Amino acid sequence: MRQHVNPLSRFFQLPKEVEPPEDLFGNASLPIHLDIGSARGRFLIDLASLHKDWNHIGVEIRSPLVLAAEKERIAMRLDNLCFLFCNANVSLPHWLYNLGPNQLGKVSIQFPDPWFKRRHYKRRVLQPELIIALSSAMSLGGQLFIQSDLLNVINPMIYLIKETSCFDSILEGESVFRERNPFPFMTEREAYASSQGIPIYRSLFRRNSQLPPDLNDFISNLKM
Repeated sequence: MRQHVNPLSRFFQLPKEVEPPEDLFGNASLPIHLDIGSARGRFLIDLASLHKDWNHIGVEIRSPLVLAAEKERIAMRLDNLCFLFCNANVSLPHWLYNLGPNQLGKVSIQFPDPWFKRRHYKRRVLQPELIIALSSAMSLGGQLFIQSDLLNVINPMIYLIKETSCFDSILEGESVFRERNPFPFMTEREAYASSQGIPIYRSLFRRNSQLPPDLNDFISNLKM
């Protein structure tokens, strides 16, 4: 059962300062994998334990999940991993624009909260400012992975990503969606959906050499 919070509520609109990589990781020179909506964090904990040559950061809007994930991370002494409580659309863009070149190598957005109604569009996790900030920060060839068990959640995300012209789709065949997750571990939601036979829609993109569009121009040209 997903426990939603309203990201537009006044509390979640207060920006939180995200510290620079030098203050988050034991070795700030490693490339970064950013997981937006990290939930309880099992996916990143497993990934950081396996890939010590990457730094991993999970951001989550539900504070109790962040506290639980951080407690486990500390117990495991993973200094290439951190979990942060924040609203990604409020607190991440500034941090992303200030990252050094080639620091952000991977981004994943997995099973975000399903805000279906048109009037709830601004509650969805991938907003125009965030995708432009990600486009600006990601290294050439960096990978952006998204997945959901709901078509009307993932399709608007794909639309925003493609409209930037900054990403090329990495397909496994003729289908628009990938059959397999490119990572060796599942999130809790993915494991549940797989066990129940629920279809999962996955897309993987690679950052190309296109410069990000101007944010205002990008927003004005969107057809949402």
